[in-house]
Amino acid sequence: MAFLDRFRPPRVRDPNRRGNFPTDLWLKCSGCATLHYRPELETNLMVCPHCHYHFQLSARKRIASLADGGSFLEHDADLQSGDPLGFRDRSGYPERLRAARETSGEQEAYLYGEATLGGRPVILGAFDFSFLGGSMGCVVGEKIARTFELAGALHRPAIIVTVSGGARMQEGVLSLMQMAKTCAALDRFREARGFFISVLAHPTTGGVAASFAVLGDVILAEPGALIGFAGPRVIAQTVGQELPEGFQRAEYLLAHGILDRIVPRHNLREELGLLAEYLG
Repeated sequence: MAFLDRFRPPRVRDPNRRGNFPTDLWLKCSGCATLHYRPELETNLMVCPHCHYHFQLSARKRIASLADGGSFLEHDADLQSGDPLGFRDRSGYPERLRAARETSGEQEAYLYGEATLGGRPVILGAFDFSFLGGSMGCVVGEKIARTFELAGALHRPAIIVTVSGGARMQEGVLSLMQMAKTCAALDRFREARGFFISVLAHPTTGGVAASFAVLGDVILAEPGALIGFAGPRVIAQTVGQELPEGFQRAEYLLAHGILDRIVPRHNLREELGLLAEYLG
């Protein structure tokens, strides 16, 4: 019976044990419910090839899709948020910042720098929604102000792509101050005859939408972007009325004169290049 010793009993796999497999390889489209393989979607700039729904794009990939290859020179990459209020809810603010840095790979929710776009020098900035919802705290507000200051000093157009849930609650009234700060910096930039192109991606809400984001000399938006201060459900409950279909979406805002154009992501680089050439 020695041959039986060669057989081993089958190992029972622990159902609670998970392998080291990525959890986000497949994404379901919010527009048409199609299931997409993430690497293939990334090659299409995170745009659904069936219904053209625009998924969120990281700040760094956004800049890579717009700037000429190898032209982006980041500024103030080392600026990091502190904890001025000692804020704590279910966890401390420093812990949330560390988790956001690990998730996004960025130091903050906004990055900016010098770049060329179609061969024309510009100052380019972008928000990253994966970093605490793209919220604007003291560091983000400072970097936006410096975006306009750098553009003014170098006499270049400023281009900012926003995707944000608004002011960062963990910094309280200090985050609300950034609304005034960024608008003041933009006003000084305008006095120096600077040109600002604002690109609103989904979602652009709260204190970001209520400040510099809607003050561009030209305001563009991606298709279907949610743009507004408070959300539509909050507004509907406040006014006690049913809101129009598509309320606060880019198409609705374009029809009511808030936006200048809606530009699909694949066409944005060309559109910005033309604007920078004609008006910068």
